[in-house]
Amino acid sequence: MAPVTMMDILQELVSAILGLLHFIWYYAVVLVQPLILRSVGTQSGTLWSCVAHIITAVIGSGVVSLAWSTSQLGWIAGPTALLIFAVITCLSAFLLSDCYRSDDGTRNKSYMDAVELYLGRNRTWVCALLQNLSLYGIDIAYVITTSNSIRAIQKSNCYHREGHNAPCSYGDTYYMLLFGALQVVMSQIPDFQNMEWLSVVAAIMSFTYSFIGFALGFAQVIENGTIKGSITGVPTANIADKLWLAFQALGDIAFAYPYSIILIEIQDTLKSPPPENKTMEKASMIAIFTTTFFYLCCGCLGYAAFGNNTPGNLLTGFGFYEPYWLIDFANACIVLHLVGGYQIFSQPVFAFVERWCTKKYPSSGFVNNFYTFKLPLLPSFQISPLKLCFRTAYVASTTAIAMIFPYFNQVLGLLGALNFWPLTIYFPVEMYFVQKKIQPWTRKWIILRSFSFFCLLVSIVGLIGSIQGLISAKFG
Repeated sequence: MAPVTMMDILQELVSAILGLLHFIWYYAVVLVQPLILRSVGTQSGTLWSCVAHIITAVIGSGVVSLAWSTSQLGWIAGPTALLIFAVITCLSAFLLSDCYRSDDGTRNKSYMDAVELYLGRNRTWVCALLQNLSLYGIDIAYVITTSNSIRAIQKSNCYHREGHNAPCSYGDTYYMLLFGALQVVMSQIPDFQNMEWLSVVAAIMSFTYSFIGFALGFAQVIENGTIKGSITGVPTANIADKLWLAFQALGDIAFAYPYSIILIEIQDTLKSPPPENKTMEKASMIAIFTTTFFYLCCGCLGYAAFGNNTPGNLLTGFGFYEPYWLIDFANACIVLHLVGGYQIFSQPVFAFVERWCTKKYPSSGFVNNFYTFKLPLLPSFQISPLKLCFRTAYVASTTAIAMIFPYFNQVLGLLGALNFWPLTIYFPVEMYFVQKKIQPWTRKWIILRSFSFFCLLVSIVGLIGSIQGLISAKFG
């Protein structure tokens, strides 16, 4: 009997993946899309449009870094960290979803509206700064990831033609500029209420490349005939280096669960009844369970396949060379997903700045005048000078910073550590205390305070490790 090769395994897995993707596509287009189309408009979203938004926000560039994170932490700490962050994210989502409506039934349209209602104006400004900085940083990471994926497609084709040892080297500046130019156009989408279709497409893409990453890792493990890796992870020259890399890995994992910062904005698209918080809790459970499954598969199988040689990006680091067309397809899906993901994270920033300018300058024509444009084959849309100028400048600045710091794992770790504690933990816990009138030193107060302090320590060590890695990458 002929030995089973990686190509044989991949052919079977690809057939299964394509069948599953056909089912997902059928489900999204035939069942979910009509619900979404009927929900276009103010507060008329459904459970499934909400799940699509969340999956689009959660499964992003972070998923392809999880094999590297697992390799730094080892076989016990790596999977455990993934599960712990999933539980923390779910708890944070539950706390936040209850803050959407005030006691009198008023809707909080955004994360910052909820903070202002429960915690006052001073902390609202701190929250506004952190939230918009975090969203801005995620968009920078998406520019980096997209350019890496486009470059990986070229390198994959080059390796296929010239051999795996060929000097296939391509720059990333040109691809970042192309992505930025596309986002300048995409940024003119009016608001979150008009993005359901974009989230469905992006969610399908995220499922696709997650499945491919899982399949490639699984096939490589079967071909190797052994599970690589160790309990302690990748060895280093000294303890300090090991700690820096482990801390950075925690930051990368924290980045993989970022959607708490736009949860209320997503919840504001939901119709009622049923109560929006109940729908959001169900959607969060479905989305987090789904994404955590993929995270564990991609992270653990990637580490099992490559051990100490696990690349920083599972699909662009060229642990895999063949089949090259499947690598190309996976990276194309990443690009399509991040085109939508960029907008999911930038739209709240656009809305915040434009609302503030409208209130600050109510008589300004630059801010408040709208002009209608009609392009061939497209519906007409309205645009203001402020919208055109600010959104274009925003995209240009994220692209420029990505070109200056094109370091994938380090940037992801830094962003994950920065937003994890303050936005995912601190503000939701503090708002919950106020809303539920939790008295100090009660059992629930002590548990949540301890939980918040633990997450603060995780953020601090992740931030330290990521800053050290970024400095080393830039100047080392």
